[in-house]
Amino acid sequence: MYLSRLFLNPRSRQVQSEIARPYQMHCTLWHAFPTPLPPGERVLFRVDVQPRTGLPVVLVQSHTKPDWAFLDDTDRGRYLLSTWELPFDVAENPQVKKIELVFHPGQRLVFRLFANPTKKIKAEGRKHGMRVELYREEDQHRWLARKLHAGGARLLAVRIGSGQKFISYRRQGERTHKMTFYGVRFDGVLRVEEPETFRQTVQRGIGSGKSVGFGLLSLAPA
Repeated sequence: MYLSRLFLNPRSRQVQSEIARPYQMHCTLWHAFPTPLPPGERVLFRVDVQPRTGLPVVLVQSHTKPDWAFLDDTDRGRYLLSTWELPFDVAENPQVKKIELVFHPGQRLVFRLFANPTKKIKAEGRKHGMRVELYREEDQHRWLARKLHAGGARLLAVRIGSGQKFISYRRQGERTHKMTFYGVRFDGVLRVEEPETFRQTVQRGIGSGKSVGFGLLSLAPA
């Protein structure tokens, strides 16, 4: 798998618009991959703010190696932060590295996840029910613990951030659809229980809304 890190130019109007409307960022980032996507590909991304500098950073996880050369085009030349403006410990922008997902039972990992915690309820006229967002912290905690348990890990500790509302617009044919999402950041510690199941969980992401920046599980040794 590949993990890309892109430092964005906070002065760019396109960047400002896409941070507020993440489906538009999805459309931009997908130019780095073949069309259609290769079978089994699952591209995940997340927008973070680097604590030390306050700069917007996008992480992109994929099976296919991305080609970010299109961001050098004249029309997009200000999308990325210039080299001379990068933090002193960052050599290039964007950065792409190959990662190997290897886990073992009992392994403790620090994680970060920006997710769309939801549940399905019965709704008249809808065969598969209706998805509703979870706003209470205790419900969000249970949602995460359940998702990790099903995904081969156990939640040991977590700090739940304040939720954020996002509005995006998606055009299909002649119609434009308004989409609203509720995002919550989880920072915590987990323990791997079923390595292969957990590897698949990391690859496919957690929860709904993956095309608008939810579900990417970042990991580091505890």
